[in-house]
Amino acid sequence: MSYLVLKDGTDVYDRSGDPVGTVDHVLADEQANIFHGLLIKTADGHRFAGGDQVDGLFEHGVIVAEPAGRLATPAADAPAGLAENRATGLQRAWAWLVEPK
Repeated sequence: MSYLVLKDGTDVYDRSGDPVGTVDHVLADEQANIFHGLLIKTADGHRFAGGDQVDGLFEHGVIVAEPAGRLATPAADAPAGLAENRATGLQRAWAWLVEPK
C-alpha cells in the first residue's frame, strides 16, 4: 500500500507482532514523492519511525523494524549521527507536533 493513502489511526506493530501504537501522521513531501516516515502515538508519547524503519504498509496495519522503546522521540534537534533523511523526518515530526492546529 502507498503512504499516500495510509490513514491516521492505523495500528502499528513491530516485527514480532507486538503493538507499537497508532499512526498519528504520515510525514512526506508529496510533491517530491519522498516518504520521510511516520509519527506514531504510543502509550509513552510520540515516536518517529523513519521511512527506512517501516517494513510494510497495509490497510489495517503497519509493520516497523523496531519496538516502540527503540524508536526516536521527536525533538527540535535531531541527535547527531542520524542519516540525513531520518534527521529531516525527526525535525518534520517535531514541527508537526508543535504546529498550532
